[in-house]
Amino acid sequence: MRHRFFPFVIFAALTGGFFFSAYAETAPDVSNKNGAASVQRAGNGPASTLAVGATLDAKGRLWLVRVENQRLLLSRSGDDGRRFSAPLTITPQPEAIMADGESRPKIAVSADGTVHLTWVRALSKRHSGEIRYARSRDGGAVFSEPVTLNDDGLEISHRFDSLASDGRGKVAVAWLDARERDAAKAQGRPFGGVSLYAVESEDNGVHFAPNRRLVEHTCECCRTGMVWSADGPVAFWRNIFDTNTRDFALVNLSGGPVRRATDDDWQIDACPHHGGGIAADGHGALHLVWFTQGNKRKGIFYRRMKGDEMTPPLPIGNPAAQAGHPAVAAAGAMVLLAWREFDGRVYSVWAQRSRDGGAQWEVPRRLAETAGAADYPVPLTDGKKALVVWSAATEGVRVLPVEGAGSKP
Repeated sequence: MRHRFFPFVIFAALTGGFFFSAYAETAPDVSNKNGAASVQRAGNGPASTLAVGATLDAKGRLWLVRVENQRLLLSRSGDDGRRFSAPLTITPQPEAIMADGESRPKIAVSADGTVHLTWVRALSKRHSGEIRYARSRDGGAVFSEPVTLNDDGLEISHRFDSLASDGRGKVAVAWLDARERDAAKAQGRPFGGVSLYAVESEDNGVHFAPNRRLVEHTCECCRTGMVWSADGPVAFWRNIFDTNTRDFALVNLSGGPVRRATDDDWQIDACPHHGGGIAADGHGALHLVWFTQGNKRKGIFYRRMKGDEMTPPLPIGNPAAQAGHPAVAAAGAMVLLAWREFDGRVYSVWAQRSRDGGAQWEVPRRLAETAGAADYPVPLTDGKKALVVWSAATEGVRVLPVEGAGSKP
């Protein structure tokens, strides 16, 4: 089945911002809901999930993917979220899409206009799921039928996917996979955590190579990260070192050993449900953010890696306000961090920016708050502008610009 994108837009100006209601063409059974917002709003309908995916393409356009009524929907904005196109339905049939907490749909847009999407479809057994993929070759006008990327055919846990593209035809997807753990359990053998698996495509997602296990004994429920660096796709995840030391590691899918990326000495016999973020700046550096409650440090931190060099962990956020779930975006000299805090009354989203590749930082900025349930923020930058996408139960999806020159802390 082919699914077409109709560029129909509903929008209204409100007190210095915009909202749009995204149900005109693909979900006629859902009534429009408009609400005042001081920043951009992207709709909030019945049976929606809070977790959204977003990216900027080479033209600076904002792409948003989210779940409504068990359907995966895609919208696009050419004005930083002030107006969005009506949503295109990617999934022809309803799917139990996991889109909350550490799990959200992913999107990558190549320079040639190919749009890649991945998500997790829940299966009937508890904690089981499969990795799904769809693509568009014409800039999001028509999408392929979704396919399942994990090739074992087992109703087990395949979850917490991450997606990256080099923008020129190569695509990589990684996820946490329980096939080794469940096989060990069936044989009465112990197995800590799960495994990290990946697939790669050399032809813009037309075909994928067989599943490849990258490493065993990873944390079970912390989201993975993936970025396409100058040396190829790099995966980032919370690993289990020794018996139960849950610090972060990374590996280049093109070759090379697993590298320990953090050394916090977090000893815990459980999954923290708190993954990290990774970004590449195009100049050979990787930018990492993560959360830890280790013996050496506690809180959320930033680190820059280039070659064998790593900067010391830089603390960010307010630990007293439960700062957590950080994410990072980078392009050129700009690095953008975002995280969520809770003061006992409201959730707030914060951002901090560097304009020199992570050497110096502007003061943290509180961008928005909500008194209801809230997703974790998604920072975006193309090296010129800086945006944070944040979804909340009351206000819907907001696109928050990080404006002004800022100052050094």
